[in-house]
Amino acid sequence: MKNPKKKINKKLVLYFVLRITIFAILIEQIRLQNFHNVFLCVLTLGTFFFPAIVNKKMNIELPDVLEAVIVLFVFATLILGEIEEYYVKFKYWDTILHTLNGFLMAAIGFSLVNILNKSERIHLTMSPGFVAFTAFCFSMTVGVMWEFFEFFMDMVTQSDMQKDTWVPLISSVSLHPEGANSAVILDVTSTTLKGMAQVNGKTVPYSQTFESYLDLGIYDTMIDMIVNFVGASVFCILGYLYKIGKGKGKIFRNLVPRFKKKNKINTPE
Repeated sequence: MKNPKKKINKKLVLYFVLRITIFAILIEQIRLQNFHNVFLCVLTLGTFFFPAIVNKKMNIELPDVLEAVIVLFVFATLILGEIEEYYVKFKYWDTILHTLNGFLMAAIGFSLVNILNKSERIHLTMSPGFVAFTAFCFSMTVGVMWEFFEFFMDMVTQSDMQKDTWVPLISSVSLHPEGANSAVILDVTSTTLKGMAQVNGKTVPYSQTFESYLDLGIYDTMIDMIVNFVGASVFCILGYLYKIGKGKGKIFRNLVPRFKKKNKINTPE
């Protein structure tokens, strides 16, 4: 039998390393007087208490694997992505995280429905297919709400959470020379941007010519939704196979929360 202390030690080591790293970044951001990043560090540290709250207050046990994935996801999103600028340094960083988000949200949605399915207080029984479908809808809804949030923040704070995309080819009805309701396919050879730019709190003249067209967010939003769909679909397919007895139980049990043993409902079905 495996020694449970080894699992606990691994989890403690993970939390210790992440917290030490975040504290070091926090001190550096305070020195630089970048209080937005200071807030992100504090927010990340705060989210690390979420698994413990779920375990104690809601009487739900989070598998160590799922808990590790969640805290690493938060770290990769707020610390590496925002503060260390991995979203800019690595082309597919945002895409990877949105795929993982779809997977995680499907796991949470699956768990919520599964717990209701097994609760003695709620007379509710759903088929494996409906449980998987509900988890999929939950994941996609969270993904859509996040895209709403990104759009709202970009409009209100003039940020760029919906990262812009340079595209060499566009099709547009608005650019039709005769005003007809048919798309004109335009091979963009150059785009010139002119204006006054806000850089480090200073207003400076800006003028630059590019060899493509700057799309303001729609490509990023649609790619995020597509990979969220992929992540959610993968988990829901695995969950469905497990529910009908054709999936690997060990893998699935490491990803799905469950009631603690004293509630006599300790394993997902």
